[in-house]
Amino acid sequence: MLPTEMLPVAVDALGGDKAPTDIITGAQQAFEAGIPILLVGPADLAGRGNLALHVATEFIDMHDEPASAVRNKRDSTLVRSAELVRDDVASAMISAGNTGATMASALLRMGRIKGVKRPAIATPIPVPGSTPTVLLDAGANAEVEAQWLTQFALMGSVFARARYKIDSPRVGLLSIGEEPGKGDSLRKEAYELLSDTSGINFIGNVEGRDIMTTNVDVVVTDGFTGNVALKTLEGAMRGIVKALFSAIGAPEYKEHADALMPALLGLYSQFDPDSTGGAILLGVDGVCIISHGSSNARAIFNGIKVAKDMVDCDMVGLLATAIAAQ
Repeated sequence: MLPTEMLPVAVDALGGDKAPTDIITGAQQAFEAGIPILLVGPADLAGRGNLALHVATEFIDMHDEPASAVRNKRDSTLVRSAELVRDDVASAMISAGNTGATMASALLRMGRIKGVKRPAIATPIPVPGSTPTVLLDAGANAEVEAQWLTQFALMGSVFARARYKIDSPRVGLLSIGEEPGKGDSLRKEAYELLSDTSGINFIGNVEGRDIMTTNVDVVVTDGFTGNVALKTLEGAMRGIVKALFSAIGAPEYKEHADALMPALLGLYSQFDPDSTGGAILLGVDGVCIISHGSSNARAIFNGIKVAKDMVDCDMVGLLATAIAAQ
């Protein structure tokens, strides 16, 4: 049972390829599950039923330049969602719209947690039979400094501990080899800093092949590399699943396919990004969930549940305490 004092989750009704229909449907499912919802969209938003609405007259689309759009479209659904969190009208925000603009809205309206150098996008990567690996930064900062990576490691550890109940998350630095001397100058400097930073269970360098294994819990990298790794994994998983179902769909394998299907569907659900619901922007002074642009109703529902969980565990407070202790 949710505490009655929980503020609603602000939902960008216009963000995403399937907005507003799937966004509203996912929000309605969350509302029916007991999570208070505040849609953010135009006054004539159709199909919202009994869901509360905060009116916003502008929209930032996928092709808008994030920073200028946030400055110029002050009554956009994204900007208003972030302001609702800042002003304690909403407990969290979620959007499947322009990722850069979502990040900019959260950063410029909510601000950073005191001491945070740069926010980072933390994305859970599925690991079959185990808890997900937290990958950050997954796209917020294309260029970083070594000190930022140490802070990403700390924030990722706090998130993994709270979200996945891992007492001492193992942190790996994404590089081109496991040896300490591997990688460019950024990676080498970050390795030394991570080795000397308290409060982080640093296990050394990890490679791309380790991300979807039980070898590591938090993988730290710059936003450019992290986003490339994320999209590569997504594409590879999608291609493998498609090829597998195509192969067993042949008539001569039908009997065996029928027997294997329950297990295969269970495996597929572990890889399905809609089951995750979205990434979280760590380091801003509020809960901000960034969902995939192609999110359907199920993904939005799950993303809202993640937002609720992050509010319940006081993720912002946990991060603030950890940062202040450094």
